[in-house]
Amino acid sequence: MLKFLLFEGGLYKHELIIEFLEDVGGFIVQKTVAGLDLIMNLAVPEEELGRLERIVAELKGKITIAPLIGVEVAVVAPTLSRHHLPHPACDIAENLRRHGAKTNILGLARGVGQKIVHSSPKERELIEEHDIAVFTLGNFERCIKGFKIPLFKDLKIPVIVTGGPYLDSLPECQGYVGGIGRYPERARTGEMIDKLKSVSELAGKVAEERRRELDLDPLVVEPTVVKEEVERQVPEAKEALSPNPVTLKIDGVRIKLPYPEYKDRISDVEVQGKRLGDVALIKRSLMRDYVLVKIYPQSMLQKVK
Repeated sequence: MLKFLLFEGGLYKHELIIEFLEDVGGFIVQKTVAGLDLIMNLAVPEEELGRLERIVAELKGKITIAPLIGVEVAVVAPTLSRHHLPHPACDIAENLRRHGAKTNILGLARGVGQKIVHSSPKERELIEEHDIAVFTLGNFERCIKGFKIPLFKDLKIPVIVTGGPYLDSLPECQGYVGGIGRYPERARTGEMIDKLKSVSELAGKVAEERRRELDLDPLVVEPTVVKEEVERQVPEAKEALSPNPVTLKIDGVRIKLPYPEYKDRISDVEVQGKRLGDVALIKRSLMRDYVLVKIYPQSMLQKVK
């Protein structure tokens, strides 16, 4: 099983980490250079963590376990109006990014109110393209419990909900974090920042649980391998101007290239001797016509055949 780690350190001798990853079959998910500072998101076989820790100690760097690396999270607000955005949703999304996640903020067309609240089929389909959804709700317990649950009920991905009231539990979701309702300024106090961290920690636990489920029915090929091969065989994917042009997901990748032009080339990418189109669903994303790749688990591949 791969462990996802955040490395923070300097550029000096960082080639030692790259050589180590090549030796043990690890991957660089993302690499960011700022002057002489270096931040890398890494995927490393669990049994090799000890060796990596020794290398990082020699380089005077720091590694942190970051289960949200390789996870795409939808932060969903009831509307796009200033009544619900930007502060809570932006603060939550930023904290998730700091813990390694790739986030997209979505605002529903009719998620506000009590009589008209609902989400459309297309909105639900777009949310389900992500690995986890975080719904940022308001300050009133009666509204959340009585009217907002249908927004995320029956979604096929794990859901985390935030809101102002402190609730012991909330149905139809994997977790609820109270104390984060609507507020008119950015979160600056230690108490609020701790609440944001609680959301990220809960999302990390949900991601780890999802990966453990996949261990019981493994994917035909690892998403990290697919990401590396797509970048190598379709160079345009790596050169796209969008942030994280090949976004790693728990069960696939999102490739930020136009679907009509690149679907066939991506389907023909060879991954560990297999054609990607034979071991994964290649579909058009509802997000800007990007290419969405969902890798089949072993059991589903037999049904497809």
